[in-house]
Amino acid sequence: MLGRVRGAVFSPARIPVGIAIVVIAVCAAFADHQNRIVADQAARVDVLAKVNVIRAKLEGNINGNLQLVRGLVAAVTTEPYMGEQRFTELASRLFSEESQLRNIAGAPDLVISLMYPMAGNEKAIGLDYRKNDQQRAAALRARDERKLVLAGPVDLAQGGQAFIGRFPVFVKSAGNTDRFWGIVSAVVDVQRLYQATGLLDKNLGIDVALIGSDSPGAKGVQFFGDERVIKNNPVTADVLLPSGSWQIAAVPKNGWPATPANAWLLRAIMAAAAALILIPFLAAGRLIDERQRNYWELHRLSRRLELALEASAIGVWEHDLETNHLTWDDRVNEIYGREPDGGSRGYSDWAGAIHPADLPGALADFDKAVAGRSTYSSEYRIVRPNGEIRHVRSTAIFYEIANNSPRMVGAEWDVTADVLLNTDLVRAKQLTESKNTELEAAKARIEHIALHDSLTDLPNRRYLDQVLEDHAAKARLDGGCAALLHMDLDRFKHINDTLGHAAGDAMLVHASSVLKSNVGDRGFVARIGGDEFIVLCTVHGDVGQAAALADNIIEQMRRPVYYHGHQCRFGVSVGIAIDNDSDADARQLLVNADIALYRAKTRGRNRYEFFSGELQSEIVNTKRVADEILAGLERDEFIVFYQPQFDAKTLEIVGVEALARWRHPEKGILTPDAFLKTAEELNVVSEIDRKVLQQSLVDFEAWSADKIGIPRVSVNVSARRLQDEELLKSLRDLNIRKGTFSFELVESIFLDNNDDLVTWNVEQIKELGIDIEIDDFGTGYASIVSLLKLQPRRLKIDRQLVDPIVNSPQRRQVVSSIIEIGKSLGIEIIAEGVETMKHARVLKGLGCDILQGYAFGHAMDSDRLRSFARSRRLPVAS
Repeated sequence: MLGRVRGAVFSPARIPVGIAIVVIAVCAAFADHQNRIVADQAARVDVLAKVNVIRAKLEGNINGNLQLVRGLVAAVTTEPYMGEQRFTELASRLFSEESQLRNIAGAPDLVISLMYPMAGNEKAIGLDYRKNDQQRAAALRARDERKLVLAGPVDLAQGGQAFIGRFPVFVKSAGNTDRFWGIVSAVVDVQRLYQATGLLDKNLGIDVALIGSDSPGAKGVQFFGDERVIKNNPVTADVLLPSGSWQIAAVPKNGWPATPANAWLLRAIMAAAAALILIPFLAAGRLIDERQRNYWELHRLSRRLELALEASAIGVWEHDLETNHLTWDDRVNEIYGREPDGGSRGYSDWAGAIHPADLPGALADFDKAVAGRSTYSSEYRIVRPNGEIRHVRSTAIFYEIANNSPRMVGAEWDVTADVLLNTDLVRAKQLTESKNTELEAAKARIEHIALHDSLTDLPNRRYLDQVLEDHAAKARLDGGCAALLHMDLDRFKHINDTLGHAAGDAMLVHASSVLKSNVGDRGFVARIGGDEFIVLCTVHGDVGQAAALADNIIEQMRRPVYYHGHQCRFGVSVGIAIDNDSDADARQLLVNADIALYRAKTRGRNRYEFFSGELQSEIVNTKRVADEILAGLERDEFIVFYQPQFDAKTLEIVGVEALARWRHPEKGILTPDAFLKTAEELNVVSEIDRKVLQQSLVDFEAWSADKIGIPRVSVNVSARRLQDEELLKSLRDLNIRKGTFSFELVESIFLDNNDDLVTWNVEQIKELGIDIEIDDFGTGYASIVSLLKLQPRRLKIDRQLVDPIVNSPQRRQVVSSIIEIGKSLGIEIIAEGVETMKHARVLKGLGCDILQGYAFGHAMDSDRLRSFARSRRLPVAS
C-alpha cells in the first residue's frame, strides 16, 4: 500500500501538471506586472496632458501680458520726457485688453514716478530700485543685460504679490548713442494669473507645484503648490519665459494608484483560465494512472474513472458505425439537454443538435476520422431543446471489437465557459495592445519633442550629443573625416530689438531652411540655442569641401529677407573644426569649432575660420596668461613704476605718471602690452587700477615726508571703473589731498560716451579735488563740444603725433593746432613720447606746457624715482 501511495505522489503523469502549474504561475506574474506598468504609464500620460495644458496657458498668458507692454516701452523710447498724463493715456489702452496686468510703472533713473492705474498704487511712487533689497538685483540686471527680466513672485510696496517684467529703456542721445532712461515694469497679478491658467481650479484633478522663482528653471525655489508634490515622483515640464524658465511638477490628487483598477478582475480571469487548463491535465493524468494498474484492480479503476468523469463533467459516448447506434452516458445527455433516461440515441440525435453553421465542419471532421480510422477531434456549438447554445469539445478513437464491427468511443465536455473566457482574454489582449500602441506613439512624440527645437524642428543640442560620436566614427570608417561647422548669426540681436521677437523667430526659421537646403541629406543640421547652429558632415581628403559649404551658407545668409514689408539683412560667422585625429574625442570638435567661431567674429564677422593648432596654442596661451594674472593679483605681483613729467620751460619735475607693471616670477618686469588685453577680457583692469592708486598714495606720502619735490601723481583710470557705482565711496575713504592726484582718461573710450553715470562720477571726482586729464589725445574721436563738456585740467598729446614733428611740418601743424585749442580752453598741454632734446625744443616753441619721455627719464620704481629726483640736474632746452 505504501508503495502505491508513493507511486501516486511521484507518478510521471503528474510531471506535465507540475510544469503547467509553474508556467501558468510565471505567466500570471508577468501579466500582472505588465498590467501594473501599463496602468502607471497611462496615469502619467494623463497627468502630463493636463500639465501641458497648464504650461501652455502659463507661457501664453505671461508672454501675452508682456507683449502688451512692449508697445508702451517703444513709445517711452521715442518720448523719454513724457509725463504722467501721457503715460496714463498710453497705458490705459493696454488695460482694455484681456490680461492679468495689475499695473504698469515707469521708473526714470530707476525711481518710480509714472504709474497706471494710480488708484491703489500710490505707495509705489518714489520707490528707488537701487535702495530696495528685494527688487534692486532684477532692475540692475535688466539695465546691465539690456533685456527683459521677469522676477517674482515679489511682495509689492502697495500690498499683494505679483510677477514683474522689467523692460530696460534706452533712448538715443547726442552722438547717436544709447542712453539708459530707466525701467518700465509690467506688474502681473499672481492670483489672477493662477486663476487664468487653471491652477486654482478645484476640479483640476492633479496637484501642481511651480519651481524657479525669478526664472532660473528647476534650480530655483518652489513658489507655488505643496512641497510634497516634488517628493512624490511627479511629472515635470519646463515653462519657457522671456528671460528664463520655471519648472511645473504634478501628481494626481490622491497620489499615484498603488494597484491598477482591473488588477483583481485580471487575476480572477487568469485563475479561471489556469483552472480550466489544469483540470484536463489532472483528469488525463488520473486516467493514465488507472490504466497502469494491475488487472485485479480493474473494477476499482473503473469506479474511480466514473468518479473522475463525473467530477470533471466529461461525458462518454460510443458510436456503432455499422448501425449508427449511439450510447450516451448521463453526462452527455446533460450536455445536450436530454433526459438521462438511458434511451437509445442515433446519429441524427447528435447531428440534429449541432448548430447549423458548425454542422458541416463537425461532419467533415467525423467522416475524416472514420475514413482514416484515426483519432477524432472537433469543437462545435450545439443548440439545446430550450434554445440555449453551448460550446462542446469532442474527441474519440476508432477501434474494432471481436466481430470486426467498427466503433468510435469518445468523450465530450462543455467548454462554454472556456470559450467565453478566451473571448474575454482576446478582447483584453486587443485592448492592451491598443493601449501599448498609444503609449508608443506618445513616447515617440515626447522623444521627438525632447530631441528637436520647437521653432525650427531641427535637432537640438541633446540630439547632437547623441549622434556626434557615431558620426565621427562612421566618417573614419568611410575613409573621410567629420567636419563640424559652428555658426552664429550676425546682427540677429538688432533685428530682434527693432522688429521684435516674432521677426527674430522668422529669421531663425529662414536660417534653418538655408542650412537644410545646402546640407541636404549629406550631413546633420542642429540648432543648439539662441542664434547658434551646427552642421555636421563628412569630408574626404580636401577640407575645401567644408570651406565651399561655408561659403555657400554665408552667401545665402547675406541675401535680404522680407518680413511684413521690412527688409531684414543679417550674416553668419562660421567656425570649422575637422576631426583629423582618429584617437580624438569627437566632442572636442564642438570646443574646437567654438574657438574658430570666436576667431571669425574677432576678425570682422560674416566669414569663416578653420580651427588650427596655432589657434589652439593661442587660446591655451591666453588662458595661461589669464590664470597667471589672477594668481598675480592674489600674490600682489602688480606694482607701480613712475615716469617723471617736466616743465617745458624750466625742465623742473612737475609730476609723475603712475604706470602698472607686473613683476612676473619667471619673466621679470612686464609692461601693460603683455597683460592689459587679457586683463580687460577678465574684467580685472579696475582691480589693477585700484592697486595702482593705493600704492601711489602710499609712495606719494613717503615722497612728501622726504620733501623730494614731486607735487602731483597722474593715475590711469579705465572706463569700466568710471561706471562703478561704488567708486566715489572708495575715493572718499582714501581721503586724497586736493590737487595732488590726477586721473587720466583715454579719450577714445570716453569723451563722446554720454553715459550719465560716468559723467556724474567725473563731476564728483572733480569736486573731491582730483584733476581730470585726457590721455592719448588725437587717437580717438573726441569733439570740441566734448572737451567743453568735460573741462579737463590737462590734455596729453599721443606719442604717435609727437614722434614725427621734427621732420614733418604737417604733423607739427596738427600738434600746434591741438596746443592752440587747449590754450583757448584754459587746458594745460602735456606731450608724451619726447624721445630727443630736439623734440623738446620744438614742443617748447609750439607752446607745450609739460614734457614726458625717454629724453628726460624712463619709468622707474619708487626708490629709483626718489634718487632720480634728488640727483637730477636738468639740462636747459635751448
